[in-house]
Amino acid sequence: MGLLAPTPVKLSVVIPARNEGSSIRPTLDALRTRLAREGIAYELVVVDDGSTDTTAAEIQALADVDPGVRLVPNLGAHGFGHAVRCGLDAFTGDAVVIVMADGSDSPDDLVRYFYVLRDRAECAFGSRFAPGSEVIDYPRFKLFVNRLANWFIKVLFGIRYNDVTNAFKGYRANVIEGCRPFLSPHFNLTVEIPLKAIVRGYSYETLPISWRQRHHGVSSLKLQEMGSRYLFIVLHVWLEKMLTRGDYRRIDAGEPFRPIAVERIEESPAARAR
Repeated sequence: MGLLAPTPVKLSVVIPARNEGSSIRPTLDALRTRLAREGIAYELVVVDDGSTDTTAAEIQALADVDPGVRLVPNLGAHGFGHAVRCGLDAFTGDAVVIVMADGSDSPDDLVRYFYVLRDRAECAFGSRFAPGSEVIDYPRFKLFVNRLANWFIKVLFGIRYNDVTNAFKGYRANVIEGCRPFLSPHFNLTVEIPLKAIVRGYSYETLPISWRQRHHGVSSLKLQEMGSRYLFIVLHVWLEKMLTRGDYRRIDAGEPFRPIAVERIEESPAARAR
């Protein structure tokens, strides 16, 4: 009797969306097309965060023809962090990537993340400021603040990674579970998850990515409102690192890394019966 083929590794994409009616369909179409061309099993979990425009209708119209697209209404408190957390509670894949609804993140980079997560590391961290990256139309003042904040985080945590504040990152499902509970209700969730993953001992790989300024709509990120919130969550995770003596660190940190497909084969009932 021949061996059964392993179940395809499934990639989930969590996309928070609030009043993105003009951007969400092109973003979803670009992601669907690229993932399908690569033959990657996917689900696009689009979280409608209380939109008052056509966002929900656009998502549902696509979900009606593509079972890989899911509309998930955020029925609780609104805000970027709440919307992402809603999506992280709903995804069903082996790994998950957080992607912005405005088309600023590259579908090609999403595919590269998938292979990192499947074969080489538990987290895929892109950098817009590494050799080989491409950044188009980044606002000058926002760039200055970004570089200053990331320098501070690098020095505080003693890491080389230089784009912690970017939301576009990927994680295996076990990393998301291992980094709970999440505290951030706003954009500071973008630093809470990767810093917890690093402090708690999950492996990660960094790679250069491309980013472009949104073509439609207005970003909901307000720098003047987020500074103290970013600082709070950065210091919260730093205190975890310094004071908890590894209480929250993964318990299997010493085990060798295994690709997702290998883990599935070894853990399957058929494998255990042989």
